[in-house]
Amino acid sequence: MKLIRKYIEKDSSGYIKLIPEDSEDMWHLYNLILKGDRINASTIRGIKSETATGSVSSERVRTRLTILVEEVFFDVQVGVLRINGKSTQQNKYVQIGQYHTLDLEVNQPFEIYKPDWDFVSLQRVSEICDVAKKADVAAVVMQEGLANLCLITQYMTIVKQRIQVPIPRKRFGSSTLHEKGFSNFFQKVYTAIKQHIDFSFIKVFIIASPGFLREEFVEYFNSAALRNEDKQIIENKSKIVLIHTSSGHKSALEEVLRDPVIVAKLATTKYALEVSTLDKFYKMMNSDPNRAVYGYKHVLKAADMGAIGTLLIADTLFRSPDISKRKTYVNLVQSLSKTRSTVVIFSSLHVSGEQLNQLTGVAAILNFPIPDLDEDFSADSE
Repeated sequence: MKLIRKYIEKDSSGYIKLIPEDSEDMWHLYNLILKGDRINASTIRGIKSETATGSVSSERVRTRLTILVEEVFFDVQVGVLRINGKSTQQNKYVQIGQYHTLDLEVNQPFEIYKPDWDFVSLQRVSEICDVAKKADVAAVVMQEGLANLCLITQYMTIVKQRIQVPIPRKRFGSSTLHEKGFSNFFQKVYTAIKQHIDFSFIKVFIIASPGFLREEFVEYFNSAALRNEDKQIIENKSKIVLIHTSSGHKSALEEVLRDPVIVAKLATTKYALEVSTLDKFYKMMNSDPNRAVYGYKHVLKAADMGAIGTLLIADTLFRSPDISKRKTYVNLVQSLSKTRSTVVIFSSLHVSGEQLNQLTGVAAILNFPIPDLDEDFSADSE
């Protein structure tokens, strides 16, 4: 993401001009753009006009619009960000108050006007415009007849392709159909990897499975690369890491990213920080439950007592349509950022973020135990 211009008033209103550069930038914008913001961007508008003969013609013209945001939709698979709202400025194609849908485009500048650029929003802009913070990992998690090919960035885990191939059981005295099934399965996985992964760009390529399937596949994979004279794969074989998992489902990525080998390779990435922080929280719940709390009321009480060492919070809470609720979580993060507490904002598009959302979306590891918190509150259902 490129930052072109930033102008924020003393009352925190103002605008920021940005240029998104890839689908991950679109994900950040999905978290940044909220109902009530105004977006100024170039767009295509369908126009109907009547000719001198009375016939109606239609054409699509490019124009620039400012709309008041009502809905924001993000398509993870294709990286499209769609914003719906009413026009706030008139031009020769659109009247004030007319609805229009903006599709924000990669490499096209646009402006976000907010009545309140809060602490979390400004922090996100700062982070996404720092290109040094991006990391890229690819993984294929597989079991017999099933594979999920995933791309993992700092903020998103995207299943690029799910491969399912029926493999006949090995029969006594004959294994031909079984071997053909495996060969077909491996070929489809190999083809998917070739289609979706740029080995010159990624830092790590993880192959994970139960049993010895990963070893069998990597042997096939390397042989196929040699046979096809695929220099990109041959020259980047050192990036391949084999990891044991319990299954070939996407959820197995949680096991993969807890593996010490992967943790070491991804030590500087945000995703590794999320995974390790959540792991510490679960371990604390088991070993010293009075130092691990979740739910807003419990976390706020711990914050008021100066007990929070690490705050875990899901990014979904900052997209709440309830403005007062959103501000509540922004204020919590801002107040803790002024102390020695560590704040980790989890992406809901990673497995770790999905898990945190199951724990209400907010949790904390405490510096010291608070034994009576559960007695002070009923269970927090937020």
